[in-house]
Amino acid sequence: MSASLPQRALLLLVSLLITACATPTRTLYDWGSYPQALALHLRQAGGDAARQASLLEEHLQRSAGAARAAPPGLHAHLALLYTQLGNESPALRHLQAEKALYPEAAAYMDFLLKNARKAAQGSPS
Repeated sequence: MSASLPQRALLLLVSLLITACATPTRTLYDWGSYPQALALHLRQAGGDAARQASLLEEHLQRSAGAARAAPPGLHAHLALLYTQLGNESPALRHLQAEKALYPEAAAYMDFLLKNARKAAQGSPS
């Protein structure tokens, strides 16, 4: 005895729904562990900036290797960490990367870049 047309349609619909539910969704950005790193940074009032910078740099490498975009704010957060560590060159590089990737943040990144350059010129060499 074979299944009737409504039964076949129902079986096909259920199969499609199960398959759709099993397919992982791909987000626009590769968030990875960035939200957790940011929360940890905020909870610990800075914490270990060098370790956080290292973890976020690794995250960027994995994202680039997978051809995935870095989430908004990640480069700016890295700039903040490098500024805390006294590494102006990578800080400026990450502010410029944030500005290039997210033009809607350009005015704020320009403000931060201007201040970072002033601080770098005022620091003893």
